[in-house]
Amino acid sequence: MFVVCVTFRIKAGLMDDFLPLMLENAKASLDTEKDCHRFDVCRDTENPDTVFLYEIYENRAAFETHLGMEHFALFSRDTEEMVSAKEVRTCDLVSG
Repeated sequence: MFVVCVTFRIKAGLMDDFLPLMLENAKASLDTEKDCHRFDVCRDTENPDTVFLYEIYENRAAFETHLGMEHFALFSRDTEEMVSAKEVRTCDLVSG
């Protein structure tokens, strides 16, 4: 399994606009991508302008497919100006 962890820092005052779009993207990923097994959206309790994603895909190719999906392109376009920083890390799942 291929794990993707993403940390977004959202510009001040834009979380209420960002979060519904993020949740819609996560739902679309789970509903339409057979090799997307998990897509958790977490909000940092100590840094309320930070969102953390934990995603599990069957393999790297499934994640690459995700990046080419229309719902991901729309999410990226619609939130681009809301994000002040983004960090992506990938891992291989060792157990689970």
